[in-house]
Amino acid sequence: MHLTLTAERRLDGGVLERAFTLDGIPGLLWTPATESAPEPAPLVLLGHPGDLHRMHPRLAARARHCAADGFAAAAIELPGGGDRPRSPEADQARADLQRALAAGERPSEDVIDRLVLPLVDQAVPEARAALDALLALPGIGGPVGYSGGIISIGVRLALVDPRIAAAVLFAGSYVPRTMFDEARRLTLPLHVLLQWDDEGNDRQLALDLFDAFGSPEKTLNANMGGHTGVPPSAAEAAARFLARHLR
Repeated sequence: MHLTLTAERRLDGGVLERAFTLDGIPGLLWTPATESAPEPAPLVLLGHPGDLHRMHPRLAARARHCAADGFAAAAIELPGGGDRPRSPEADQARADLQRALAAGERPSEDVIDRLVLPLVDQAVPEARAALDALLALPGIGGPVGYSGGIISIGVRLALVDPRIAAAVLFAGSYVPRTMFDEARRLTLPLHVLLQWDDEGNDRQLALDLFDAFGSPEKTLNANMGGHTGVPPSAAEAAARFLARHLR
């Protein structure tokens, strides 16, 4: 896949933000102000739930944290997110999930599988292609970290791409049971964030998934509060984790 840089601007602190497309897939790349550093910057791939435009303020804030540690950061649009083509099957599965939640029911395994597994199957190869292209740019190198986003995407990507040296996973989305088999095969360092009162998350499932991870180094950072109430201390702990493993 071919990466084309389309626009750039300087953020506060001198961080350079560049928009790009990867064979039509929109993306954003942030690099530290110290572009003349003697060694290539490690790269952190930032996950998100979809729609780069809507998520931009939060992604840019996370990218600034990465830049402060001397890391580049990047994000690409998910399949079906933003202006990318919608999937009728995914839209139907999402509607079925919302209908179950509105009725006070737990979504069925079939609904979760139909919503999440096709997304993982498409998003992970696209993320790997993005890494191929981004790591070929001047001033960017390994190791690579992954942070945030839909946890099933992070699990699959961390399992299949050996360039991922460490991963910060956000426990805030439903997980197909088949992903537990992949979780057991993970061996890289993991840092998992869990909001204890997340209204859209199955807490027990998140705890079961953490227990299933095969990584000898895994940390669970659980905090009180809802989905968007992640305290600054949790973000700081995740940043320290990445800094420890990517430097």
